[in-house]
Amino acid sequence: MSRFSAAGLLVCLALLGGCALAPGQHMDVDRQDEANSRVRLLAITPKLIAMENAAATPATVPQALLDYRPGRYRIGAGDVLFITVWDHPELTAPSGPQQQIYANGRLVRPDGTLYYPYVGNVTVAGLDLDQVRGKLSGKLAEYVQQPQIDVNVIAFASQRVWLNGAFRETGTQPITVTPLTLAEALGKAQIDTTQADLSDLTLQRDGVDYHLDLDAMRHGLYGPADVFLKDGDHIYLAYNDRKQVYLMGEVNQPRALTFKTSDMSLTQALGQGGGLDQRTSKGRAVYVIRGVADLEKAPATVYQLDASSPSALVLADNFKLQPGDVVYVGAAGVTRWNRLLSQLLPLSAILNQSAAARNSIAQ
Repeated sequence: MSRFSAAGLLVCLALLGGCALAPGQHMDVDRQDEANSRVRLLAITPKLIAMENAAATPATVPQALLDYRPGRYRIGAGDVLFITVWDHPELTAPSGPQQQIYANGRLVRPDGTLYYPYVGNVTVAGLDLDQVRGKLSGKLAEYVQQPQIDVNVIAFASQRVWLNGAFRETGTQPITVTPLTLAEALGKAQIDTTQADLSDLTLQRDGVDYHLDLDAMRHGLYGPADVFLKDGDHIYLAYNDRKQVYLMGEVNQPRALTFKTSDMSLTQALGQGGGLDQRTSKGRAVYVIRGVADLEKAPATVYQLDASSPSALVLADNFKLQPGDVVYVGAAGVTRWNRLLSQLLPLSAILNQSAAARNSIAQ
């Protein structure tokens, strides 16, 4: 569990559990004291959700990625060519037709040249297949009458992209005569959906980092199939162990929950925690505690859901959590506001680290 130790979580649960057992407590949000001054309490309402949705920035694909269109494949060092000279098997397959095709291939050496009978060393790096064909035809014409030549790449090694992170198959993938899209590369690498953060893929190209939200791209105008990869691209898919919310209080399974997509609703979080404990929970006492980096400069925010309202489920389903949020469900007939704050605020690690988690992800 990153940025939030297991021991810290157990301490929080113990303290909050003690708060839940204290008799005679009630919600009192009107009383102002030092704890209240360090916290801003907001009710989760349709207006609040509408304001947060309006302030959210929609995920887009950078125009620089959409503008790139690969040209013809250019031969480079490491590529292996198979050169066919029709009616001249001694040139096409000097190792014998019984040999595998790779045994008769022509390797492009580090200096960009290959050796071919009669012709000698020929510089082919930077040429497309038609240009290589024309160059060889011109040189062989001195020895072969009207040579008919075909050139194919049987091993691609000069251009590649790198994929690392939450994939099942990390490493390099070659760029071939068929342009490689991001969608195809991701398909070959096989995303590890149990560990991947689908909202945080980084494509590094020419020294520039482009951040892509794969989950949001499914609903946008452009998707991974619209992004063509370029030689030298580095793709990193982040792990989701740095994106968590913490579920506490009167739920059936208090624990840390990991984001797998760009967001998680309050309903999803409560559902993954097994729902509210119907024996001890109080419908009105559902809070989302969102910390800040420095409580002395800005107050933390606590969102309150009136779960007794018939519209509560709709509101909870539309309220989006952020990494580091603490979802706390109070117990029936307990949880005086000042007592709740006095238990939570001294544990500044919750608030400070939750904000730090969001900041590190945004960077």
